[in-house]
Amino acid sequence: MWSLAITAEITAPPRGDDLRIRVTGELWWWRVVYLDGPEIVHDANEIHIPVGRPVLLEVTSNDVIHSFWVPRLAGKIDMIPGRTNLLRFTATRPGVYAGQCAEYCGGAHALMGFLVIAHPPEQFERVLAARAAPAQSPRTEEAARGAEVFARSGCGACHAVRGTEANGLAGPDLTHVGARRSLGAGILPNNRGTLAGWTANSQDIKPGNRMPPYPGLSGEELLAISAYLEGLQ
Repeated sequence: MWSLAITAEITAPPRGDDLRIRVTGELWWWRVVYLDGPEIVHDANEIHIPVGRPVLLEVTSNDVIHSFWVPRLAGKIDMIPGRTNLLRFTATRPGVYAGQCAEYCGGAHALMGFLVIAHPPEQFERVLAARAAPAQSPRTEEAARGAEVFARSGCGACHAVRGTEANGLAGPDLTHVGARRSLGAGILPNNRGTLAGWTANSQDIKPGNRMPPYPGLSGEELLAISAYLEGLQ
C-alpha cells in the first residue's frame, strides 16, 4: 500500500504549485521546455529547478524508448514515443545533480547524460528570466564573423537562436548555449575548444548522432563560430 501511495503522488496530474517542465528524449540529447511563466522557454541538456518547489516533469520521446533518471533526486521513468508520462519530485537543497538515460536506446546510449541544477528560489527566477531572453548580439569582431559563418553554413536550418533568423527545430536550441555547463548532452566541458571540435565533426565524439560533419570549414571559421556560440550566454 505504501508503494501505491508513493506512485500515486509522483505521477498525479498537475497541481497549482507545480513547476511544469517537458523533457523529450532525442537521439542522443534532451529537449527541455519550461511550460510555466509569461512565455515558454526552450533549452537543452540542462534542467534548472527551484529548491523547495514541486517539479512536475512531462516526459516523452521523439524517436525510440529512453528513460529519465536522476539518482539523487528521483526514480527512473520511461520516455515512450506517442505517450506522456509524469514524474514529480522536489529538491531539498541546492546543487548540481547528474542524470542519465537508463534505457538502452542505441549506440551512443552511454553518452546521453544531462544535469539538473537546483537553485534557491530567487536565483532560479533570475536564471529562467535569462533563458527566456533573446540571444545576445556578438560582442567582438571574431564573434560577428562567427555569426556570419553560422548563418552561411545553414546551421539555422536545424538550430534556433531566438532573436535571429535561425529557427530550426531538429537540433538543440542554441540561444543560450554558451551558458550551459556541458556540451554534447553532458559528455564534454563547454568551452571554445569543444565547441569548435563538435562543430567540425561531432561524429568523432558521439558516433551516429544526427549532426553532420562540416569538413569544409577552416580552422579560422571554426574558431569564429565557437567565439559566437560561447558568447550566447
